Amino acid sequence: MNEEQRSLLLKSSSRFPPPQGVKLTYGTAGFRADASILESTVYRVGILAALRSLKTKSVIGLMITASHNKVSDNGVKIADPSGGMLTQNWEPFADALANASDPEDLVRLIIEFVKKENIHFEGACPAEVLLGRDTRPSGRSLLEAAKQGISSIVGAIALDMGVLTTPQLHWMVRARNKGMKASEVDYFEQLSSSFRCLMDLIPEGSKINEMDDKLIVDGANGVGGEKLAGLKNMLNSPVIDVRNSGKEGGVLNEGVGADYVQKEKVVPVGFGPSDVGLRCASLDGDADRLVYFLVLPKDNKIDLVDGDKILSLFALFVKEQLAILNTNRDEKINNYYHARLGVVQTAYANGASTDYLKKQGLEVLFTPTGVKYLHEKAAEFDIGIYFEANGHGTILFSEEFLCWLEARDNELSSMSKGSEQKKAASRILAVSKLINQAVGDALSGLLLVEAILQHMGWSIHIWNALYQDLPSRQLKVKVVDRTAIVTANAETVVVKPPGLQEAINAEIAKYPQGRSFVRPSGTEDIIRVYAEASTQDAADSLGNSVARLVDKFLGFGSSS
Repeated sequence: MNEEQRSLLLKSSSRFPPPQGVKLTYGTAGFRADASILESTVYRVGILAALRSLKTKSVIGLMITASHNKVSDNGVKIADPSGGMLTQNWEPFADALANASDPEDLVRLIIEFVKKENIHFEGACPAEVLLGRDTRPSGRSLLEAAKQGISSIVGAIALDMGVLTTPQLHWMVRARNKGMKASEVDYFEQLSSSFRCLMDLIPEGSKINEMDDKLIVDGANGVGGEKLAGLKNMLNSPVIDVRNSGKEGGVLNEGVGADYVQKEKVVPVGFGPSDVGLRCASLDGDADRLVYFLVLPKDNKIDLVDGDKILSLFALFVKEQLAILNTNRDEKINNYYHARLGVVQTAYANGASTDYLKKQGLEVLFTPTGVKYLHEKAAEFDIGIYFEANGHGTILFSEEFLCWLEARDNELSSMSKGSEQKKAASRILAVSKLINQAVGDALSGLLLVEAILQHMGWSIHIWNALYQDLPSRQLKVKVVDRTAIVTANAETVVVKPPGLQEAINAEIAKYPQGRSFVRPSGTEDIIRVYAEASTQDAADSLGNSVARLVDKFLGFGSSS
């Protein structure tokens, strides 16, 4: 690092002193906290983004959002060249950077890291970072802090892409690094054209009735509602009624949004008795989560159609299209490709969904909790589908499979245009363009759900009846030291302390369809307990029994 660069970093960082007595950690959501203490952190993440761009010689993304958190919070996270999350190897550096005590300490850290990572400031490619923010009022000033951080690296370029959903920014980063056009207009055009392609390929006789053609969407008073209001004008079907778009004066994520609907299982603000029986959906604040629901006749309750059911719908459709593509195949065709289709869940997925998927002949794998683990595992398949129950998920297609599929699609166009195999190939290609392969995307996911329901000729009631969720209960137990619990098998088995798993197994055995696991929180000294069983009373009882065991082995009583 030359003296000009060092001097620039010292000068600019002196304008952004870190908050006193606050220690921030970069997790799946990036850094997230009350917006009033984040300016210094966002400035420093700007530096991190520029360094990441220099290291990878690629375009990097920086998104300012706190997703489903309350409006007074904000956050910042990085999109890597693939459009995915920041590589886990750089997370410790992100933590150190955010918590550096003064400009001298900050510059020392950067010099050490640059040397370790062999990052060249004088390379042919200047750093380039795409910036996005959601609709939070604090986003403007934090965006300026990010720009200051980026421009403190000599030659770095910051491109403000405006107010975006988080998945839009991730999509743009992925597209830019693939040499594609990457504006918001390009995003909308790709979604709408691939959706129209799927709709044009719907089998005759699959059209569902007029009532089921209407979709009501809760936009969480956030950026997703605003973007969907524009996107729906590019579509002929379905009829979309956007509520809580943020234009009606509601508060972001307050009594609205996918997180609220999924956790509370009640209707969001703006929904009521007149919506009973209609197909409803809810986005979260930055539109990377999606759940569907049915309004029930009393007490503002809902029937939730969560991420597990979205995953099941996607998996059934893709499996069906692959089966059509492979029927009557001529064994002499040299380019036949046996695509490996896999489904990835965490232990929090409802046991009924896992049983259902396995009964459909699907390969189901589990990972520890966290989108980064799910995404990584899904990428091992030719077609990997992952979803969390909270509605965050997507479908990944391997480059090798897509190359084969495009060639097969062209081959079928010339040999058997109009055949079922040709239609299946075209449908899978359209899905690969409609779904956001960078990250979970509520807007693209919503359009894919709508296209598949039309294709199947299903109402939301038929979809929801694929299987019945097992009742479950989640609890938290305060402990002296969360690191005393060590888990294995995607967090489903306790390895340490000895004896705890055996005790949990003995409790599980008392309940029909019983299942329970415990895992440490990533941020505080609590242990999370999950339990499910054939009835709600049984799930509650099992959860309480396992919580007592955790307290006995690790709670404050055990330390005396």
